[in-house]
Amino acid sequence: KGVVVVDNSSAFRLDENVPLVIPEINPEDIKKHNGIIANPNCATIIAMVALHELHKEYHIKRMIVSTYQAVSGAGVKGIQDLENQLKDPDAPCTAFPYPIAYNLIPQIGDFDENGISKEEWKMQNEARKMWHHPDLLVNCTCVRVPILRSHSESIFIECEKEVDVNQARELISKGQGTILKDDPKNKVYPMPLDTTDQDLVYVGRIRKDLTDPTGRSLALFCCGDQIRKGAATNAVQILEKLIQ
Repeated sequence: KGVVVVDNSSAFRLDENVPLVIPEINPEDIKKHNGIIANPNCATIIAMVALHELHKEYHIKRMIVSTYQAVSGAGVKGIQDLENQLKDPDAPCTAFPYPIAYNLIPQIGDFDENGISKEEWKMQNEARKMWHHPDLLVNCTCVRVPILRSHSESIFIECEKEVDVNQARELISKGQGTILKDDPKNKVYPMPLDTTDQDLVYVGRIRKDLTDPTGRSLALFCCGDQIRKGAATNAVQILEKLIQ
């Protein structure tokens, strides 16, 4: 019928005939659509928005990521599990294999023969596609945490050249879709409560990796609303770019 579909499921994300798009990162790929444009995974969106300016300047070779993902990422049942178990620790689990109140669950999605979950593979495979970087290496651990909304991520990156921390902060402060929250001495850093119900990815705790004598590695922490920028807003932004 000539209708263009922006699909928020995982069905088409790695289909070579379907563009996978974050408008701040690869809007040019929208033009390659054949009727479907895929919206990426929420944790992948938050990480890539946080890192994109650094990748353009330093070219990221490898990433080690730990995610702290809110219960709303599992839908309304995830929210209900947390709320019910906070009132009654013996309330049944409907969304998760274990109680989530007062707990962390280091599993999101099924594990493969290597012990890697489906959610963890998404970070590497989707980032490779959107950055057009088939050699990118990602080791990811995804953890469900007992908060209602906004995913947080601890990210270590290894780049092709030495990273200047002050320049990294400046790049992030001027990046599309990011806001710098990086003043640890004054207790300023990204937190889920601050990022909820808005569209920016907060980035902070930016620091050198002291174990890397080459100076090519960097660590940071970021948070973003996975319902807004991690899903709905990104889809609307794709539509806006398509219309433009």
